Amino acid sequence: MIKAPRKSWLVFLLAAACLLAEGPPSADAEEKTVIRYATLAPSGSTFGKILKAWSRSLEKETEGRVELRYYSGGSQGDERDFIRKMRAGQMDAAGITSTGLGIIVRPVLVLSTPGLIETYDELERVREKMTPHFGEMFRDAGFELLAWADAGKGRIMSTIPILRPSDLKKARPWVWKDDPIFAEFLKVVGANGVRLGVPEVYAALQTKMVDVVPTSAIGAVALQWYTKLKYMSKDSFGIVMGASIIKKEKFDQLSPEDQAVLKSTAIRAAAALDRVVRRDDAEAYEILMKRGIEALDTGPYRAEWEEAGRETRENLIGRIFSRSLLEEAEAAAKGK
Repeated sequence: MIKAPRKSWLVFLLAAACLLAEGPPSADAEEKTVIRYATLAPSGSTFGKILKAWSRSLEKETEGRVELRYYSGGSQGDERDFIRKMRAGQMDAAGITSTGLGIIVRPVLVLSTPGLIETYDELERVREKMTPHFGEMFRDAGFELLAWADAGKGRIMSTIPILRPSDLKKARPWVWKDDPIFAEFLKVVGANGVRLGVPEVYAALQTKMVDVVPTSAIGAVALQWYTKLKYMSKDSFGIVMGASIIKKEKFDQLSPEDQAVLKSTAIRAAAALDRVVRRDDAEAYEILMKRGIEALDTGPYRAEWEEAGRETRENLIGRIFSRSLLEEAEAAAKGK
């Protein structure tokens, strides 16, 4: 068993979780406000450590008015459970992946469509241009988007060689229960996915219920999925993304000054996490190769992957996001 590089845990689906810490709302300047924050990230992970440091900074900069109390390691369930508990007032904030974000604001899933964002530079451009737009969407849905974070480069990992999209037809790929994007991609290429929650994947790999998982190298190490895998794509198929959100009702309890502190510290925490995750994901990729996982070159079939991605995006227009939103994201990724 190997450890995630420098104790970083991040998974493609978890990646998200790894984000910024949420700032606590304080209804009264004299009274401490406690923010209950749920995350899939283990408490001893890199994110857990950054979250603790962020919590100390937040409390200091608000002069003790706000405290972040986090619930780690999926103790509050999966991302759908986080959202349900926030809506019910049982949790206040959470770190979630784009899949979880899509449960709240469906169109945000445009950022996870295949072929749209494949490099960190493209990701940065899209975030810079579209954050105000998505921020309003989350606000309208009753949440405040604090900051984005990423969880490594998404790759196709498997127990059988997957070189071209059609290879997925003879496989049993895992699909996260709440992920309509990869499910549509599999439909386009004629494959059938196996829908499971993240905690169920390791056992499914053991029993051969699934033999393909889309994840990042750092995620495969963190969840120990790599111990059941033999192959991974050399090229990435996107960036695993996530964000920290807080229920707007809780956020609105904060004074304008403490709201500003919450957001600024969240952004600083996210930036620190991104630096660590990007470094550790690259290290995890090298570690996996040293551990015997073969990196497959899908380059010769890139045109097939791009066409499947294009068709997937087209099929989702009107169902998940509008054409204008997709075009806006495509232009932002290209720097237009």
